[in-house]
Amino acid sequence: MGVPWWVWLATLAGLLLLILLDLVIVDRKPHEVGAGEATRWVLFYVSCALVFGLGVWFLGGHAFAVEYFTGYVVEYSLSVDNLFIFMVIMSSFAVPSVHQHRVLLIGIVLALVFRGLFIAVGAQLISRFVWVFFVFGLFLLWTAVSMLRNKEENEEAENAVVRWVRKAYPVTEQFHGTRMSVRIEGKRWLTPMFVVIVAIGSADVMFAVDSIPAIFGVTQDPFLVFTANAFALMGLRQLYFLLGSLVDRLVYLSTGLAVILAFIGVKLILHAVHAYHWVPAWLEIGNLLSLGVIVTVLVVTAAASLLRSRREQRAAESG
Repeated sequence: MGVPWWVWLATLAGLLLLILLDLVIVDRKPHEVGAGEATRWVLFYVSCALVFGLGVWFLGGHAFAVEYFTGYVVEYSLSVDNLFIFMVIMSSFAVPSVHQHRVLLIGIVLALVFRGLFIAVGAQLISRFVWVFFVFGLFLLWTAVSMLRNKEENEEAENAVVRWVRKAYPVTEQFHGTRMSVRIEGKRWLTPMFVVIVAIGSADVMFAVDSIPAIFGVTQDPFLVFTANAFALMGLRQLYFLLGSLVDRLVYLSTGLAVILAFIGVKLILHAVHAYHWVPAWLEIGNLLSLGVIVTVLVVTAAASLLRSRREQRAAESG
């Protein structure tokens, strides 16, 4: 889909307006985000994503709209799994609940910038080298197998970037509101707010290593890849507060996401094989089929997880 520069500019301006709206309405007065408020904001951001998709449908056609919606579902579902890591980071750094929204907002803005760079590089690679689809496909298959093997293991809250920050600069023990640095006795100190934002941002960059190849398996259009990522990330903050402990109940989430990544990996490989004219075109997996498979896997995964959680809760109460 050929996208003029002014459409890119208007889209970026719209996303910036959403961030500013969030800053003015939600983050102007730091507070603990309740379930009701989080629900309203999740519905708002999902509605924005749906309206944008309808715009793609009317202006670009149904094929591009299906690509966008499929990519959005993939990115949003992968983001849900990342929420658990965010919760581990927040708990590890003992971030006050009134400041958690600010941490997520800044971290996700940084993630948008880095993902934009990854998308630009990925788009250039796949436009010039067909064999990159083999690399992406095999990487997603490897990631899927790794998720199944290590689904019970938690990632460390402090990654290498955070450890480097702690070694390079002095960090205060206590939070100082939302300030990221303070001057104490004439010396500049970083606060835990800065460190936790680095942790959230760098963790999301690592997540992008999986999600960017996955969405390129759905669409190779840089505009659709970026916007699907952007809207998924924009709604991620409020989803964090809405789901809360529910993420722990989604015991089969990693399995479902592994199935989705493996499916997209196979799709990428088949696309590359067809590009080399090794197999007929009918062996390629269409985007409508992809959307159906992904939604079905997510629904089955969520239903099975909640049923198991309910059975375990009843067994604990009866025992």
